[in-house]
Amino acid sequence: MNNFANINKSISRYVDFTQQELDTFNALLEYKKVPKKTIMLHEGEMCNFEAFVIQGCVRKYYIDANGFEVILQFAIEDAWVSDISFSIYEDKPSKVFIETLEDCEFYVFSPESKEALFKKAPKFERAYRILFQRNLAALQNRLFNTISKTALDKYVEFLELYPTLPQRVAQHYIASYLGISAEFLSKTRAKLARN
Repeated sequence: MNNFANINKSISRYVDFTQQELDTFNALLEYKKVPKKTIMLHEGEMCNFEAFVIQGCVRKYYIDANGFEVILQFAIEDAWVSDISFSIYEDKPSKVFIETLEDCEFYVFSPESKEALFKKAPKFERAYRILFQRNLAALQNRLFNTISKTALDKYVEFLELYPTLPQRVAQHYIASYLGISAEFLSKTRAKLARN
C-alpha cells in the first residue's frame, strides 16, 4: 500500500513541500492494518505512535471516577490520532485508551521517525506545529461547546463535523462524546427529526 496522496494533501495544507521532501516523509511512514475492536493504547502505557487514518474509525477515551467511558475524540479518514499531551510531549504514561471501532488502515509515525524527519526536512516541524495548534483550537472549541451549548446544538454541530458517523458507530458512543445519556440523545434525535 503506497498511496500517499491523502496524507500528503493533509500535511501540505499549511506548508508547501517539494516532491523530495514529501518522498522523505513518505519513506518514514509505516503502513498498518488494525482489526476492529483493537485497543491500540491502554491507559498507563506510553504512546509511541502518531497515526493517520487512511480508512476506518477510531475512538480515544478515558474512564472517569464512576467507571464510565468518556469519548474525547473520534478519528476517521484523513485525521490523526495519538496521545500527544501526555506520552509524546510530557513523556508520561497515557491517561487514555485508543481503540479501533472499524477495521482500520493507518500510516504510523514513531517519535524516532518524526525526529528523523525534522532533521532531514525541517519544514515539517512547522507543519506539525500548525497541526498541533489547530488540534488545540478544536479541543478548546469542543470544551466550550460542552459547557455552553444545549444537547440539540451539540448534536447538530456533531453532525456537521462527522456527517457519516451516526451510521458507523453505536449511539451510546456518540452520547458519550456529547456528554449526555444515550436516552437523552435519542430524544434529541427525535426532536431534530420533527423539526
